[in-house]
Amino acid sequence: MPRVTRGFKARRRRNKVLNLAKGYRGGRHRLFRTATEAVDRALCYAYRDRRTKKREYRRLWISRISAAAKTQGTNYSKLIGGLHKNNVELDRKVLSNLAIVDPHAFSVVVKTSGQSAA
Repeated sequence: MPRVTRGFKARRRRNKVLNLAKGYRGGRHRLFRTATEAVDRALCYAYRDRRTKKREYRRLWISRISAAAKTQGTNYSKLIGGLHKNNVELDRKVLSNLAIVDPHAFSVVVKTSGQSAA
């Protein structure tokens, strides 16, 4: 019985995995079986971390807004509550960017929220 190598379809499938494993160290980018394990694990992490990234950025924005609000003599929760009460629809990403890039504009937003500015 001759040995069956499955032809171009299997080669295409293997090359797809090996291309995803480019840049991995050792046999993980060269050997199909170890590359498959590494790629499967990497794809799971990628799927999970696309969701985690959103959480982490929101936490970063909140901590930046909180720090900037403290310099203005208020705290984060009062600032956000005042903004909602006065129908100011700025999201946390924009507020964080304002606090870093343009502190004067951020202080105007704090005054708009009805909080005391120091």
